[in-house]
Amino acid sequence: MPRLRRLLGSPELSWLVERVRRRMAHEEPLTGQVSLTGPNDAQRAAAERLLGRAPGAGRSLTVRLDAVDETLRRSGICPGGLATAVVALTGRVERVRETREREGRAWAEAYAPLDDLPRQLAAWAARLRGEGLVRRLARTPEVARDLLADTVKVLSVVPCDPPVSLPAFAARVLGSAHALDDGTPLATLALSGIRALTGVQDATGARRRREVWATAGLLRDDVSSTVLTLNVRRGPALDRMADEGEPVVLTLRQLSRHVRIPTPVDVIRVCENPTVLSAAADAYGPRCPPMICVQGQPSAAALTLLRQAHAQGVTLKYHGDFDWGGLRIAAGLLRHVPWRPWRYTAADYLRSAAVLASSAPRLSGTPVAAPWDTELTRVLDEWKVRVEEESVLDDLLADLAR
Repeated sequence: MPRLRRLLGSPELSWLVERVRRRMAHEEPLTGQVSLTGPNDAQRAAAERLLGRAPGAGRSLTVRLDAVDETLRRSGICPGGLATAVVALTGRVERVRETREREGRAWAEAYAPLDDLPRQLAAWAARLRGEGLVRRLARTPEVARDLLADTVKVLSVVPCDPPVSLPAFAARVLGSAHALDDGTPLATLALSGIRALTGVQDATGARRRREVWATAGLLRDDVSSTVLTLNVRRGPALDRMADEGEPVVLTLRQLSRHVRIPTPVDVIRVCENPTVLSAAADAYGPRCPPMICVQGQPSAAALTLLRQAHAQGVTLKYHGDFDWGGLRIAAGLLRHVPWRPWRYTAADYLRSAAVLASSAPRLSGTPVAAPWDTELTRVLDEWKVRVEEESVLDDLLADLAR
Protein backbone atom coordinates (compact mmCIF):
# COMPACT_ATOMS: atom_id res chain seq x y z
CA MET A 1 0.00 0.00 0.00
CA PRO A 2 2.79 2.55 0.71
CA ARG A 3 4.30 1.86 -2.72
CA LEU A 4 0.89 2.29 -4.32
CA ARG A 5 0.37 5.60 -2.55
CA ARG A 6 3.77 6.84 -3.71
CA LEU A 7 3.17 5.74 -7.27
CA LEU A 8 -0.52 6.53 -7.90
CA GLY A 9 -1.77 8.25 -4.76
CA SER A 10 0.22 11.45 -4.94
CA PRO A 11 -1.62 14.80 -5.23
CA GLU A 12 -0.05 15.28 -8.66
CA LEU A 13 -2.02 12.30 -10.01
CA SER A 14 -5.31 13.05 -8.27
CA TRP A 15 -6.75 14.17 -11.61
CA LEU A 16 -6.01 10.73 -13.07
CA VAL A 17 -7.53 8.87 -10.13
CA GLU A 18 -10.66 11.06 -10.33
CA ARG A 19 -11.05 10.34 -14.05
CA VAL A 20 -10.81 6.63 -13.35
CA ARG A 21 -13.36 6.85 -10.53
CA ARG A 22 -15.75 8.68 -12.86
CA ARG A 23 -15.45 5.94 -15.48
CA MET A 24 -15.98 3.26 -12.86
CA ALA A 25 -19.06 5.07 -11.53
CA HIS A 26 -20.53 5.09 -15.03
CA GLU A 27 -19.47 1.47 -15.59
CA GLU A 28 -17.25 2.42 -18.53
CA PRO A 29 -14.18 0.36 -19.51
CA LEU A 30 -10.80 1.45 -18.13
CA THR A 31 -9.18 1.49 -21.55
CA GLY A 32 -8.04 4.15 -23.96
CA GLN A 33 -6.46 7.39 -22.87
CA VAL A 34 -7.21 10.39 -20.65
CA SER A 35 -5.65 13.84 -20.97
CA LEU A 36 -4.94 16.79 -18.71
CA THR A 37 -4.71 20.24 -20.31
CA GLY A 38 -1.96 22.55 -19.10
CA PRO A 39 -0.15 20.23 -16.66
CA ASN A 40 2.65 21.52 -14.44
CA ASP A 41 6.10 20.01 -14.11
CA ALA A 42 5.22 18.05 -10.97
CA GLN A 43 2.26 16.41 -12.71
CA ARG A 44 4.44 15.48 -15.69
CA ALA A 45 7.09 14.00 -13.38
CA ALA A 46 4.50 11.94 -11.50
CA ALA A 47 3.19 10.51 -14.77
CA GLU A 48 6.78 9.65 -15.80
CA ARG A 49 7.32 7.73 -12.54
CA LEU A 50 4.04 5.91 -13.02
CA LEU A 51 4.68 4.84 -16.62
CA GLY A 52 8.47 4.71 -16.64
CA ARG A 53 8.70 7.11 -19.57
CA ALA A 54 8.97 10.78 -20.33
CA PRO A 55 5.47 12.26 -20.66
CA GLY A 56 6.46 14.74 -23.36
CA ALA A 57 6.32 18.52 -23.42
CA GLY A 58 3.10 19.33 -25.24
CA ARG A 59 0.22 21.46 -24.01
CA SER A 60 -1.53 18.42 -22.56
CA LEU A 61 -0.54 15.35 -20.62
CA THR A 62 -1.91 12.08 -22.00
CA VAL A 63 -1.96 8.80 -20.09
CA ARG A 64 -3.13 5.45 -21.48
CA LEU A 65 -5.21 3.61 -18.87
CA ASP A 66 -4.24 0.21 -20.32
CA ALA A 67 -0.59 1.05 -19.69
CA VAL A 68 -1.26 2.07 -16.08
CA ASP A 69 -3.22 -1.13 -15.47
CA GLU A 70 -0.39 -3.24 -16.94
CA THR A 71 2.27 -1.43 -14.87
CA LEU A 72 0.36 -2.01 -11.62
CA ARG A 73 -0.16 -5.69 -12.34
CA ARG A 74 3.35 -6.46 -13.72
CA SER A 75 5.16 -4.63 -10.91
CA GLY A 76 3.16 -6.42 -8.24
CA ILE A 77 2.24 -3.09 -6.63
CA CYS A 78 -1.43 -3.92 -7.23
CA PRO A 79 -1.97 -7.33 -8.86
CA GLY A 80 -5.68 -6.58 -9.17
CA GLY A 81 -5.01 -3.79 -11.61
CA LEU A 82 -6.11 -0.16 -11.92
CA ALA A 83 -9.70 -0.51 -10.65
CA THR A 84 -8.53 -2.32 -7.51
CA ALA A 85 -5.86 0.31 -6.93
CA VAL A 86 -8.32 3.21 -7.15
CA VAL A 87 -10.67 1.55 -4.66
CA ALA A 88 -7.75 0.89 -2.30
CA LEU A 89 -6.68 4.54 -2.47
CA THR A 90 -10.07 6.31 -2.38
CA GLY A 91 -12.68 3.84 -1.17
CA ARG A 92 -15.57 2.03 -2.81
CA VAL A 93 -16.89 3.56 -6.02
CA GLU A 94 -20.67 3.69 -6.05
CA ARG A 95 -22.12 3.11 -9.47
CA VAL A 96 -24.32 5.88 -10.87
CA ARG A 97 -26.94 3.25 -11.62
CA GLU A 98 -26.95 2.14 -7.98
CA THR A 99 -27.17 5.74 -6.83
CA ARG A 100 -30.14 6.41 -9.07
CA GLU A 101 -31.89 3.24 -7.96
CA ARG A 102 -31.37 4.13 -4.30
CA GLU A 103 -32.59 7.68 -4.85
CA GLY A 104 -35.58 6.35 -6.77
CA ARG A 105 -36.54 4.13 -3.84
CA ALA A 106 -36.05 7.01 -1.42
CA TRP A 107 -38.28 9.32 -3.47
CA ALA A 108 -40.94 6.62 -3.81
CA GLU A 109 -40.97 6.28 -0.02
CA ALA A 110 -41.07 10.07 0.35
CA TYR A 111 -44.44 10.17 -1.44
CA ALA A 112 -45.93 7.51 0.86
CA PRO A 113 -47.86 10.06 3.04
CA LEU A 114 -50.03 10.84 0.00
CA ASP A 115 -51.64 7.42 0.42
CA ASP A 116 -53.48 8.81 3.45
CA LEU A 117 -55.20 11.60 1.54
CA PRO A 118 -58.99 11.66 1.12
CA ARG A 119 -60.18 9.73 -1.92
CA GLN A 120 -61.32 12.87 -3.77
CA LEU A 121 -57.68 14.01 -3.91
CA ALA A 122 -56.38 10.80 -5.53
CA ALA A 123 -56.01 12.42 -8.96
CA TRP A 124 -54.14 15.37 -7.47
CA ALA A 125 -51.82 13.04 -5.55
CA ALA A 126 -51.07 11.09 -8.73
CA ARG A 127 -50.29 14.31 -10.58
CA LEU A 128 -48.03 15.44 -7.74
CA ARG A 129 -46.06 12.21 -7.97
CA GLY A 130 -45.50 12.73 -11.67
CA GLU A 131 -44.55 16.40 -11.57
CA GLY A 132 -41.38 17.99 -10.24
CA LEU A 133 -42.99 20.41 -7.79
CA VAL A 134 -42.21 18.42 -4.63
CA ARG A 135 -38.60 17.85 -5.70
CA ARG A 136 -38.11 21.55 -6.40
CA LEU A 137 -39.59 22.52 -3.04
CA ALA A 138 -37.92 19.85 -0.89
CA ARG A 139 -34.67 18.99 -2.74
CA THR A 140 -34.16 15.76 -0.78
CA PRO A 141 -36.42 12.74 -0.15
CA GLU A 142 -36.11 13.17 3.62
CA VAL A 143 -37.37 16.76 3.52
CA ALA A 144 -40.04 15.79 0.99
CA ARG A 145 -41.53 13.10 3.22
CA ASP A 146 -41.91 15.50 6.15
CA LEU A 147 -43.33 18.17 3.84
CA LEU A 148 -45.91 15.82 2.36
CA ALA A 149 -46.84 14.45 5.77
CA ASP A 150 -47.66 17.99 6.93
CA THR A 151 -49.55 18.66 3.70
CA VAL A 152 -51.70 15.59 4.32
CA LYS A 153 -52.40 16.79 7.86
CA VAL A 154 -53.81 20.02 6.43
CA LEU A 155 -55.81 18.51 3.58
CA SER A 156 -57.31 15.78 5.78
CA VAL A 157 -59.14 18.30 8.00
CA VAL A 158 -60.31 20.95 5.51
CA PRO A 159 -62.67 22.56 4.75
CA CYS A 160 -63.20 24.01 8.21
CA ASP A 161 -66.79 24.77 9.12
CA PRO A 162 -67.20 27.20 10.75
CA PRO A 163 -64.21 29.04 9.25
CA VAL A 164 -61.18 29.59 11.46
CA SER A 165 -58.13 31.84 11.50
CA LEU A 166 -55.35 30.46 9.29
CA PRO A 167 -52.57 31.11 11.87
CA ALA A 168 -54.68 29.52 14.63
CA PHE A 169 -55.34 26.51 12.39
CA ALA A 170 -51.63 26.18 11.60
CA ALA A 171 -50.73 26.35 15.28
CA ARG A 172 -53.28 23.67 16.17
CA VAL A 173 -52.63 21.25 13.31
CA LEU A 174 -48.93 21.85 12.58
CA GLY A 175 -47.55 23.24 15.83
CA SER A 176 -46.57 26.63 14.40
CA ALA A 177 -48.73 29.66 13.63
CA HIS A 178 -46.39 30.54 10.75
CA ALA A 179 -46.28 27.09 9.13
CA LEU A 180 -48.66 28.21 6.36
CA ASP A 181 -47.24 31.68 5.79
CA ASP A 182 -47.09 32.82 2.17
CA GLY A 183 -44.11 31.53 0.26
CA THR A 184 -43.36 28.49 2.40
CA PRO A 185 -43.15 25.12 0.61
CA LEU A 186 -45.93 23.78 2.83
CA ALA A 187 -48.26 26.67 1.95
CA THR A 188 -47.54 26.10 -1.75
CA LEU A 189 -48.46 22.41 -1.58
CA ALA A 190 -51.46 22.93 0.70
CA LEU A 191 -52.88 25.62 -1.60
CA SER A 192 -52.40 23.32 -4.58
CA GLY A 193 -54.34 20.58 -2.79
CA ILE A 194 -57.10 22.96 -1.72
CA ARG A 195 -57.48 24.13 -5.32
CA ALA A 196 -57.89 20.50 -6.38
CA LEU A 197 -60.36 19.91 -3.56
CA THR A 198 -62.51 22.96 -4.29
CA GLY A 199 -62.07 23.27 -8.05
CA VAL A 200 -60.35 26.67 -7.93
CA GLN A 201 -58.10 27.07 -10.98
CA ASP A 202 -55.86 29.98 -10.05
CA ALA A 203 -54.02 31.15 -6.93
CA THR A 204 -51.90 33.93 -8.41
CA GLY A 205 -51.39 37.00 -6.25
CA ALA A 206 -51.87 37.61 -2.53
CA ARG A 207 -55.56 38.42 -2.84
CA ARG A 208 -56.32 35.29 -4.83
CA ARG A 209 -54.36 33.10 -2.41
CA ARG A 210 -56.37 34.58 0.46
CA GLU A 211 -59.57 33.67 -1.39
CA VAL A 212 -58.39 30.11 -2.00
CA TRP A 213 -57.59 29.66 1.70
CA ALA A 214 -61.04 31.04 2.45
CA THR A 215 -62.75 28.41 0.26
CA ALA A 216 -61.33 25.86 2.71
CA GLY A 217 -62.57 27.85 5.71
CA LEU A 218 -59.11 29.22 6.54
CA LEU A 219 -59.08 32.98 6.97
CA ARG A 220 -56.40 35.60 7.10
CA ASP A 221 -59.05 37.76 8.77
CA ASP A 222 -62.85 37.92 9.09
CA VAL A 223 -63.47 41.14 7.14
CA SER A 224 -61.74 40.58 3.78
CA SER A 225 -64.05 37.68 2.87
CA THR A 226 -67.33 39.10 1.55
CA VAL A 227 -70.53 38.14 -0.26
CA LEU A 228 -72.90 40.24 -2.38
CA THR A 229 -76.59 40.10 -1.50
CA LEU A 230 -79.90 41.67 -2.47
CA ASN A 231 -82.92 41.88 -0.18
CA VAL A 232 -81.56 39.35 2.31
CA ARG A 233 -82.94 40.55 5.63
CA ARG A 234 -80.87 39.92 8.73
CA GLY A 235 -81.55 42.85 11.05
CA PRO A 236 -82.44 46.57 11.06
CA ALA A 237 -79.51 47.71 8.90
CA LEU A 238 -80.14 45.15 6.17
CA ASP A 239 -83.89 45.61 6.44
CA ARG A 240 -83.44 49.28 5.53
CA MET A 241 -81.35 48.37 2.48
CA ALA A 242 -83.91 45.74 1.47
CA ASP A 243 -86.69 48.33 1.77
CA GLU A 244 -84.74 50.37 -0.78
CA GLY A 245 -83.91 47.35 -2.94
CA GLU A 246 -80.19 48.08 -2.86
CA PRO A 247 -77.42 45.43 -3.04
CA VAL A 248 -75.35 44.92 0.12
CA VAL A 249 -71.88 43.49 0.64
CA LEU A 250 -71.65 41.41 3.83
CA THR A 251 -68.40 40.42 5.53
CA LEU A 252 -67.76 37.10 7.21
CA ARG A 253 -67.55 38.98 10.51
CA GLN A 254 -71.11 40.27 10.06
CA LEU A 255 -72.39 36.83 9.11
CA SER A 256 -70.78 35.28 12.17
CA ARG A 257 -72.60 37.74 14.44
CA HIS A 258 -76.04 37.59 12.81
CA VAL A 259 -76.76 34.06 11.77
CA ARG A 260 -80.51 33.96 11.13
CA ILE A 261 -82.40 34.79 7.97
CA PRO A 262 -85.86 35.90 9.12
CA THR A 263 -88.80 33.82 7.96
CA PRO A 264 -90.74 33.55 5.78
CA VAL A 265 -88.10 33.00 3.09
CA ASP A 266 -88.65 29.81 1.12
CA VAL A 267 -86.28 30.34 -1.80
CA ILE A 268 -83.11 32.33 -2.43
CA ARG A 269 -81.81 32.70 -5.97
CA VAL A 270 -78.04 32.36 -6.30
CA CYS A 271 -76.08 33.64 -9.30
CA GLU A 272 -72.43 33.57 -10.31
CA ASN A 273 -71.98 37.09 -11.70
CA PRO A 274 -72.69 40.49 -10.09
CA THR A 275 -74.28 41.76 -13.31
CA VAL A 276 -77.31 39.55 -12.71
CA LEU A 277 -77.88 40.80 -9.17
CA SER A 278 -77.35 44.42 -10.18
CA ALA A 279 -79.81 44.12 -13.05
CA ALA A 280 -82.34 42.53 -10.70
CA ALA A 281 -81.97 45.46 -8.29
CA ASP A 282 -82.50 47.91 -11.16
CA ALA A 283 -85.53 46.03 -12.47
CA TYR A 284 -87.38 45.24 -9.25
CA GLY A 285 -85.75 47.06 -6.34
CA PRO A 286 -87.41 46.13 -3.04
CA ARG A 287 -89.86 43.81 -4.85
CA CYS A 288 -87.05 41.50 -5.98
CA PRO A 289 -86.90 38.11 -4.26
CA PRO A 290 -83.80 37.59 -2.09
CA MET A 291 -80.60 36.93 -4.04
CA ILE A 292 -77.01 35.98 -3.30
CA CYS A 293 -74.13 36.38 -5.76
CA VAL A 294 -71.05 34.21 -5.27
CA GLN A 295 -68.95 36.40 -7.63
CA GLY A 296 -67.10 33.52 -9.22
CA GLN A 297 -65.44 31.09 -6.86
CA PRO A 298 -67.49 31.23 -3.62
CA SER A 299 -65.72 32.96 -0.74
CA ALA A 300 -65.85 31.80 2.86
CA ALA A 301 -68.47 34.49 3.47
CA ALA A 302 -70.61 33.23 0.58
CA LEU A 303 -70.35 29.63 1.75
CA THR A 304 -71.20 30.64 5.31
CA LEU A 305 -74.31 32.56 4.23
CA LEU A 306 -75.48 29.76 1.95
CA ARG A 307 -74.96 27.15 4.65
CA GLN A 308 -76.89 29.28 7.14
CA ALA A 309 -79.76 29.65 4.69
CA HIS A 310 -79.84 25.92 3.95
CA ALA A 311 -79.74 25.07 7.66
CA GLN A 312 -82.89 27.17 8.12
CA GLY A 313 -84.76 25.26 5.43
CA VAL A 314 -84.30 27.73 2.58
CA THR A 315 -84.17 26.25 -0.93
CA LEU A 316 -81.21 27.55 -2.91
CA LYS A 317 -81.60 27.83 -6.69
CA TYR A 318 -78.35 28.36 -8.58
CA HIS A 319 -77.45 29.68 -12.00
CA GLY A 320 -73.98 30.18 -13.49
CA ASP A 321 -72.15 30.51 -16.78
CA PHE A 322 -72.50 27.64 -19.21
CA ASP A 323 -68.79 27.00 -19.67
CA TRP A 324 -66.23 24.72 -18.06
CA GLY A 325 -65.25 27.33 -15.49
CA GLY A 326 -68.89 27.87 -14.57
CA LEU A 327 -69.51 24.15 -14.20
CA ARG A 328 -66.40 23.83 -12.07
CA ILE A 329 -67.62 26.58 -9.72
CA ALA A 330 -71.09 25.06 -9.53
CA ALA A 331 -69.79 21.56 -8.83
CA GLY A 332 -67.51 22.92 -6.11
CA LEU A 333 -70.41 24.78 -4.53
CA LEU A 334 -72.51 21.63 -4.59
CA ARG A 335 -69.89 19.86 -2.51
CA HIS A 336 -70.38 22.48 0.20
CA VAL A 337 -74.12 23.10 0.18
CA PRO A 338 -77.14 21.55 -1.65
CA TRP A 339 -78.78 23.61 -4.38
CA ARG A 340 -81.23 23.14 -7.23
CA PRO A 341 -80.59 24.35 -10.76
CA TRP A 342 -82.11 27.66 -11.81
CA ARG A 343 -82.27 27.46 -15.60
CA TYR A 344 -79.00 25.55 -15.33
CA THR A 345 -79.64 22.19 -16.99
CA ALA A 346 -78.82 20.57 -20.32
CA ALA A 347 -82.26 21.52 -21.66
CA ASP A 348 -81.74 25.17 -20.64
CA TYR A 349 -78.33 25.21 -22.31
CA LEU A 350 -79.62 23.73 -25.56
CA ARG A 351 -82.39 26.34 -25.82
CA SER A 352 -79.90 29.18 -25.32
CA ALA A 353 -77.11 27.69 -27.44
CA ALA A 354 -79.48 27.21 -30.39
CA VAL A 355 -80.30 30.92 -30.35
CA LEU A 356 -76.77 32.19 -29.63
CA ALA A 357 -74.70 29.70 -31.64
CA SER A 358 -73.68 32.21 -34.30
CA SER A 359 -72.75 35.04 -31.91
CA ALA A 360 -71.66 33.42 -28.64
CA PRO A 361 -67.95 32.82 -27.90
CA ARG A 362 -66.59 29.34 -28.48
CA LEU A 363 -66.09 26.97 -25.57
CA SER A 364 -62.53 26.02 -24.66
CA GLY A 365 -60.77 24.22 -21.85
CA THR A 366 -61.08 20.83 -20.17
CA PRO A 367 -64.58 19.34 -19.76
CA VAL A 368 -65.99 19.20 -16.24
CA ALA A 369 -68.67 16.90 -14.83
CA ALA A 370 -72.02 18.40 -13.78
CA PRO A 371 -73.34 16.20 -10.93
CA TRP A 372 -76.76 17.92 -10.94
CA ASP A 373 -77.35 17.04 -14.62
CA THR A 374 -75.23 14.32 -16.19
CA GLU A 375 -76.26 15.36 -19.72
CA LEU A 376 -74.97 18.91 -19.35
CA THR A 377 -71.30 18.05 -19.83
CA ARG A 378 -72.09 16.05 -22.96
CA VAL A 379 -74.13 18.77 -24.68
CA LEU A 380 -71.60 21.49 -23.82
CA ASP A 381 -68.82 19.37 -25.30
CA GLU A 382 -70.95 18.69 -28.37
CA TRP A 383 -72.07 22.28 -29.08
CA LYS A 384 -68.90 24.01 -27.82
CA VAL A 385 -70.71 27.30 -27.30
CA ARG A 386 -70.26 29.45 -24.18
CA VAL A 387 -73.48 30.86 -22.77
CA GLU A 388 -72.73 33.47 -20.15
CA GLU A 389 -75.25 34.61 -17.56
CA GLU A 390 -75.43 38.03 -19.15
CA SER A 391 -76.64 36.38 -22.38
CA VAL A 392 -79.75 34.97 -20.71
CA LEU A 393 -80.37 37.91 -18.40
CA ASP A 394 -83.90 38.53 -19.70
CA ASP A 395 -84.95 34.98 -18.83
CA LEU A 396 -83.47 35.20 -15.35
CA LEU A 397 -85.15 38.54 -14.67
CA ALA A 398 -88.48 37.16 -15.90
CA ASP A 399 -88.23 34.37 -13.31
CA LEU A 400 -87.71 36.94 -10.55
CA ALA A 401 -90.96 38.69 -11.47
CA ARG A 402 -93.06 35.59 -10.77
